[in-house]
Amino acid sequence: MMTAVTEFAFRTSSACQYNKKDPRCVEVATNVPGKVAVRSTVTGRTVEFTAEEWTDFLGGAKLGEFDVVA
Repeated sequence: MMTAVTEFAFRTSSACQYNKKDPRCVEVATNVPGKVAVRSTVTGRTVEFTAEEWTDFLGGAKLGEFDVVA
């Protein structure tokens, strides 16, 4: 018997240098089957993705598709 997960369990990357003077970090939750949620520590806003969308995003990020060129 499966128990329904009712809320996201967010975690912050160990690479995040969180401090009270500049609390800009992103938290990710992957505990809900088929969904990934991303939350801002500043605004608390959450964006949800399908597992496939998240996998595609991570693949693009690893290839440098979202790198900012100054």
